[in-house]
Amino acid sequence: MKKALLVALAFLVAPMTAMAADYKEGVHYTVVNQGPATAKPEIAEYFSFYCPHCYNFAKSEVPKIKASLPEGVTFKQNHVDFINGNMGVEMSRAFAVAHQLKVDEKMETAIFSAIHDKKQHFTNRDDVKAIFVANGVDGKAFDAAANSFMVNAQMSQMKRATQNAKISGVPALVVNGKYRVETGAIKSYDELLDIAYYLTTMK
Repeated sequence: MKKALLVALAFLVAPMTAMAADYKEGVHYTVVNQGPATAKPEIAEYFSFYCPHCYNFAKSEVPKIKASLPEGVTFKQNHVDFINGNMGVEMSRAFAVAHQLKVDEKMETAIFSAIHDKKQHFTNRDDVKAIFVANGVDGKAFDAAANSFMVNAQMSQMKRATQNAKISGVPALVVNGKYRVETGAIKSYDELLDIAYYLTTMK
C-alpha cells in the first residue's frame, strides 16, 4: 500500500517538475540583473493607468495574485511613466500619492475606470486632483502629498526600477528584482502567474 502511494505521488509530482523544467531563460524569462536577488522573494508588477491591458490585468489577475501569493512572497506595484508623455509622469505621481494617503485600491480603480470606461481626458495635475477629491480625499492633503519628499522618492524609485528591469511594455512582472517574465512566450495569464511563482524560488 505504501509503495502504491509513493508511486501515485511520483506521478503527481513529475508533471509539476517537468512543467518547471520547461521554463527556460531567454524564452519564458530574462535575467535583467546579474547581481544578487532581493533579500526576500517578491513579485513586482509594472503597469500604466493608460494601458487597457493593465486595466484588464488589474481586474482579473491582481486580486488573484494577492489571494494566492506563496508564503513569504510579497507583491508590489510600480507605475511606469513612459506612456502618454507628461501625464504618464503625473499618473506615476498619482499612484505614489494614493500610496502615501493609503487609498491605493480605491484610487487605482477610480483612475482606471475614469480613463477606460468613462473616457475622461486628463490634461494636468489639477485634473488628477479632482478625481481624488471626488473620491473623498481632501484637496489640501493631495497637494501636500503630491509635493512631498516621500512621493518624489517613490517616483524616482519606480523610474529607476523600470529602467533597471528594461521594461518597454506593460503589464510586466519582475520576480526577485532579477527575472522578468517574457509575455511573448505565454498562452494565458495563468501561465504568466505560474512562471512568476516558479521564479520566486530562484536566487
